[in-house]
Amino acid sequence: YKKRLAGRLSGGMKQKLALSCALIHRPDLLVLDEPTTGVDAVSRKEFWDMLTRIKSEGINIIVSTPYMDEANRCDRVGLMQKGQLMSVSIPSEIFKAFKKILYEIIPSQGSYRLLRDLRNESWCESAWMFGQSVHLTLLSEDDEQHFFDYAKVNNLSYARIKAGIEDTFMELMKTS
Repeated sequence: YKKRLAGRLSGGMKQKLALSCALIHRPDLLVLDEPTTGVDAVSRKEFWDMLTRIKSEGINIIVSTPYMDEANRCDRVGLMQKGQLMSVSIPSEIFKAFKKILYEIIPSQGSYRLLRDLRNESWCESAWMFGQSVHLTLLSEDDEQHFFDYAKVNNLSYARIKAGIEDTFMELMKTS
């Protein structure tokens, strides 16, 4: 890549080059605004590996990111919506703020239809797409049997799970 012009580099390589340029003067603080947006998965991992090495050298890093898996790699996380800070803590403490019963449902087909149908059930508090699965919160523990009956009739595969940062963020958004 030494002889390739910066304009001819891939998105991931451009981001790594920009990071290298920002580090030339060895700053005490590095501020990055969505540095991996639009970058492929391999480059994202390599970029975060670089940030881990930089942090170990004593450089403080502030990163804004829409990717919750990246936020999970940080020492502290601040969740924001519409310019308002909703929560600040270490990732494991943010998870603890989620007090609802949460299920992950793996739909065999028709994810969006399932999402719509779940949201129309009286016992469903919220249902959101998370990759190929649906995360469902119930209004109360008393509603679990309603969900179990629904899952059996509709032949759904599900598991009770612990909330992640994204689940907590979605919950906080409902109250903001």
